[in-house]
Amino acid sequence: MNYIDSIPPLNGGNYELWREKLELALALLDIDLAITDPCPIAPVDPVQEENESDDDFNARVRNHAPIKMKYDLYKVKWDQSNRKCLMVIKSSIMDTIRGAFPACTTATEYLSKVESHFTISSKAYACTIIERLLTDKYTGGGVREHILKMASMASKLKPMEMALPDEFLVYLIFASLPKEFEAFEINYNSQPDNWGIEKLIAMCVQEEERIKASRGDSINYVGIYKAHGKAPQNDHHLKNKEVDKNDCYWCEKSGHHQKDCPSFLKHLINKGIPYEEDPSKRRKMH
Repeated sequence: MNYIDSIPPLNGGNYELWREKLELALALLDIDLAITDPCPIAPVDPVQEENESDDDFNARVRNHAPIKMKYDLYKVKWDQSNRKCLMVIKSSIMDTIRGAFPACTTATEYLSKVESHFTISSKAYACTIIERLLTDKYTGGGVREHILKMASMASKLKPMEMALPDEFLVYLIFASLPKEFEAFEINYNSQPDNWGIEKLIAMCVQEEERIKASRGDSINYVGIYKAHGKAPQNDHHLKNKEVDKNDCYWCEKSGHHQKDCPSFLKHLINKGIPYEEDPSKRRKMH
């Protein structure tokens, strides 16, 4: 009962989670035969042919007996599984929507009816997946997890007969990586061998560690100023406040500009950058 209780009731907005938990519960209960194997087909009983002797016909009947017995035993097991699966499936659907599904004799047929109500068009779903594969970029959290996420998205195209070749998926993954991996990609393109997803993950993880070791930080850090070609100098610059063009951008006071701001010049000294105190001798700052 714990396995059945772990299935979240299907309420119309949680189909994917419901289906995952349902299949897990049926497997753990060892009653999922009806949804993993098709209904067995009864073997045809032997019929005596026109010119067949009684001895030959009786021999065929005896040979058919074990086949028929095996089928009977398996059919009983399959029917029990089908009946239990239908009971569990229906009991895990909320009463308010259960009546929307027509009666079915098999669990697989019933699941197909439920799926048709709660899954979007396969074409629209495929377009969404392909768009994500083309636009998703690595934004941190580990290159291994990023590649596995993209491989998982690509695998969802297989049931729709739109499976992507591994070689094409590898290039999509390379296109999603930041510019720090450009030299690594060029090196891959110069090699005659093609990598699978497993080798790509291993090599990208190794390259990521090398980049981090050489830089001493995350390879994905993109700050507000770095995105515009400037390096952040102080939290003071992160304020979203407009400053008059005649005022100092650094201290936001009137009467001087940033290049003449005492506070800014002291900041340069703290950074180890010397400056000329005499304004007449000071180098013009851009």
